[in-house]
Amino acid sequence: MGRGRAKAKQTKVARELKYSSHGIDFDRLREELGAVGSTQEDRREEPVEELPNR
Repeated sequence: MGRGRAKAKQTKVARELKYSSHGIDFDRLREELGAVGSTQEDRREEPVEELPNR
């Protein structure tokens, strides 16, 4: 017992995080992650060799 206030505060904080935008600059984020100008076809990679079973 006695968890009511703590849970209510956690719920409030979770809602604030979920529904607020926090002023994120998505264009800058894409640039930092290297996603600008790339498509799925541009990022084709060599197949990874499977590890032998031990």
